[in-house]
Amino acid sequence: MLFQGKSLSAQLLDDGIVEFKFDAQGSVNKFDQATFKEYIAVVDAINNCSEAKGVLVTSAKSSFIVGADITEFLEIFKKPEAELMPWIKQGSDVFDSFEDINLPTVVAINGFALGGGCEMTLACDYRIADTSCSIGLPEVKLGLIPGFGGTVRLPRVIGADNAVEWMSTGKAFRAEQAMAVGLLDAVVAPEHLREAALKMLNQAIAGKLDWRAKRQPKLAALKLSPVEAIMTFNTCKGMIAAKAGKHYPAPMVMVKTIEAAAGLGRAGAMALENAGFAKLAKTDAATAQIGLFMADQVVKGKAKKAGKQATKAVNKAAVLGAGIMGGGIAYQSAYKGTPIIMKDINDQALDLGLTTAAGILTKQVERGRMTAKKMAGVLNNITPSLSYDSVKDVDIVVEAVVENPKVKAMVLAEVESYVSDDAIVTSNTSTISIDLLATSVKRKDKFCGMHFFNPVNKMPLVEVIRGKETSDETVAAVVAYAAKMGKSPIVVNDCPGFYINRVLFPYFAGFSQLVLEGADFVAVDKVMEKQFGWPMGPAYLLDVVGIDTADHCTGVMSAGFPTRMTKIDNDPVSALYNEKRLGQKNGKGFYDYGKDKRGRPTKVAAQAAYDLFAGVSTGVDKKDFTQDETIARLMIPMVNEVVRCLEEGVVDTAAEADMGLIYGLGFPPFRGGPIRYLETLGLDNFIAMADKYAHLGEIYQVTDGMRAMAKSGQSYFTTDVKTA
Repeated sequence: MLFQGKSLSAQLLDDGIVEFKFDAQGSVNKFDQATFKEYIAVVDAINNCSEAKGVLVTSAKSSFIVGADITEFLEIFKKPEAELMPWIKQGSDVFDSFEDINLPTVVAINGFALGGGCEMTLACDYRIADTSCSIGLPEVKLGLIPGFGGTVRLPRVIGADNAVEWMSTGKAFRAEQAMAVGLLDAVVAPEHLREAALKMLNQAIAGKLDWRAKRQPKLAALKLSPVEAIMTFNTCKGMIAAKAGKHYPAPMVMVKTIEAAAGLGRAGAMALENAGFAKLAKTDAATAQIGLFMADQVVKGKAKKAGKQATKAVNKAAVLGAGIMGGGIAYQSAYKGTPIIMKDINDQALDLGLTTAAGILTKQVERGRMTAKKMAGVLNNITPSLSYDSVKDVDIVVEAVVENPKVKAMVLAEVESYVSDDAIVTSNTSTISIDLLATSVKRKDKFCGMHFFNPVNKMPLVEVIRGKETSDETVAAVVAYAAKMGKSPIVVNDCPGFYINRVLFPYFAGFSQLVLEGADFVAVDKVMEKQFGWPMGPAYLLDVVGIDTADHCTGVMSAGFPTRMTKIDNDPVSALYNEKRLGQKNGKGFYDYGKDKRGRPTKVAAQAAYDLFAGVSTGVDKKDFTQDETIARLMIPMVNEVVRCLEEGVVDTAAEADMGLIYGLGFPPFRGGPIRYLETLGLDNFIAMADKYAHLGEIYQVTDGMRAMAKSGQSYFTTDVKTA
């Protein structure tokens, strides 16, 4: 054995072949600081082995290398840029040192080879993969560019245009796709991978493959003429500017780095990559996107843990209510493999539910994402029924009837009398108290909320709402079922609006007050979309949600939090509702909706809405607000309410608080979620900003807990903030 570490080893095999094996102590191979130290030792051991003739790089895991250890990034990235540069260069130097070994190198790639894993393969002369391979450079999804030579080697291996596509999308590519662009030299069945890699290495050792010629392009300038370079990079920059926009700087930094390095050899090109990586590491976007990745891991980890702890498996489900929501739930369950009964009281409703599911599936077939056979199989997993007898043997029921507590209570009591004693009953409700609904069921320990978001097939979040008497076993089973449906479940405790709607309506209240003070709702929408990054501004979102639904929810929140969320006098939402302007559902709300001559949907600011607001405003016909003021007036109430939910234990962690809003409302991912946004601003800065508007009401007043956090310099991501 030439070297044996905790993650890496180097062993001299027969015929002078050194096997450089990645085999970390955990479940996957990844690059962390400890691994890099061992990597340096392995390279030294190979260089000092006089018997070595070639190097075979392998993995003992089911996947090659999944990337770098992202958990180390945020702390390291806090260093000044001048201190970051040596750290980044040290990492890329390690890969360079391996590439410079004066022996042929072949890598055998199995499973995932992502980020640093992909870059490790690029440092090798030959790359052979099995059919399970999934390879790519996803760093842009973290607000970064590759940092171990990816921007240098990939363009020189597969061409600049292909490399930009790979790195700007951050996608993982299958073995045959990687083979097609020239990244891989061969693809074989998994059982033949090692044999094929050894054969290729022996051919290189014997001189049948010119490994030095294969390596040389990675050390030299890109082979592009001046005209080709201009056309390639200008086209790439135009496409990236259109798709990524100003909020995601990493893709543009990546393409400009490749462009600037096109005429340079490896050393000069690597220096530009180091500088680009360091620059991006200090951006708010990188901090937010890395935090987002880590928060997502928290949510997925909790769902996985719940699946292991669940004592009841969900193999058959039922949904009560076959409207658009019920049809969406039925589709999602059936699509992910859990057969489901769709029960309603009339055939027309069942037809609507089936039409909803069939419509989603048809679009997938039309786009080539599903076969007609698969579509038929999913539809066969949905059984429409008019009788409660059909749900007798289900493991879980999702009640999704009209949002009326009396109707829901009646339906819940009825279905409980039909299902087995160990069946779980849930309610898909957006506002009605789970503890209130629990009074209508006998087995309160087997009852909880399961709040889906519309459209169900597109929105990742499911709020699992725990009632006072809901058992841990029930929560675990429901979380596991939601995850099985392909959703990201977050457990929240019962309160008015639960988590998502509770923090959304202070945001809407801030918007309503701004309109009453003379703000143009179109201007507000533009600021919140273009500047802050929401997919929809508040006026447009209210139209999509439904003005009637929003008005109803405002009443629920006002009753639940009478001092903080009291209904605003002359609320523009209520004014629209009273005029039967219900939003998109009837084509008129803040905006008028229609179709142009080609049948494409149109959205035009409604003059009727302007006239209506002029009659209920505080006396100001029109007032212009700055972008910063607009953002502050809407976001302070939302962030304050998120903090209250953390302090009260409505949501358990800052990670779940962030992911809930990203998955449930489309909070701008480049901001990382409301708590990451708060901490990026800085607690002291946020408090000073909020204090300027404290006179506007309780929703603008920060909690004592936040002031204490700011004073102590603590982070919501590392501190238990519950105060109740």
